[in-house]
Parts: sequence; C-alpha cells; structure tokens
Amino acid sequence: MRPAVLFVCLGNICRSPLAEGAFRAQAREVGLDVLIDSAGTGGWHVGSAPDRRAIATALRHGVDISRQAARKVTADDFRRFTHILALDHDNLKKLRALRPVDGAAELGLLLDHAEGLEGRAVADPYYGNEAGFEATWSEVALAARGLALSLTARRD
Repeated sequence: MRPAVLFVCLGNICRSPLAEGAFRAQAREVGLDVLIDSAGTGGWHVGSAPDRRAIATALRHGVDISRQAARKVTADDFRRFTHILALDHDNLKKLRALRPVDGAAELGLLLDHAEGLEGRAVADPYYGNEAGFEATWSEVALAARGLALSLTARRD
C-alpha cells in the first residue's frame, strides 16, 4: 500500500506547512512514492498561503512552500492517509477526538520520528521571530528525514 502522510498543526500556516515541505524534499531525496499533505485542526486560515516567515525559512533551505493552501482536517483524512502526524500534543488529542470509527490512519507525533526528540512537541513559532521559524525548520527537517527513512525501510 502506498504510504500517505498528513501533517497537522493548529492553523496550517506555520508548522505543518514546514513539515510538509521538509518531508516532500526528503521523500524526493530517497525516492519514496508517497502522498503528502498538511492541514489544521482549526479553520481560521482556510485557503491562505503559509505565513510569510515560514515561506522565507523554507526557501532558505531550498524548499518552496508558497503554493500550499491551508485547509482543515476532515473525517475523510482518517481514511485517506496511512499516517497522520500532529505537531503537538493538543492537536494529537483533537485528532483522536475527530477520528471516525472507520478511520484507519496511524496517529502520532511528528517528533517521534526524530531521534532524541521523541514525545516532544514542535514549538509554535507564530508569535515569535525568524529564529523561531528556523528552530521549527530544524526539528521538522530532522523528523522528516527519520520518517522518510522509516517508510523506505518498510517498503523494502
């Protein structure tokens, strides 16, 4: 079965778009055929591009996330994706509550795929400065690499 990964934060304009971009780059690097998307548990920013600071941070790392558009998690996501990864504990709790009875997606925290960061949340950089977005990028890029390698190993 083709893996499908959804990254979820609160508004889908900072952390999850960065995670989506970092994972797309890693999947491409290791030759992994995977469906990739991101969403938020809240709907405030539906249709909006990622935060300009997130776009700038990703571009500094060679990844263009400017064409992404925020969307809200739907019940169908739990059937469509094999893995739904929350960026923090609150959103993981919301995902568990939203999960339909027939939702088969494996739920977890993104940083469970980053050695040494397991069980931790990715800090929300929204109210901070550029340094916060760089720190977020570092964490999601590390986890994206671990996830890509894990999915590649399962494929082989």
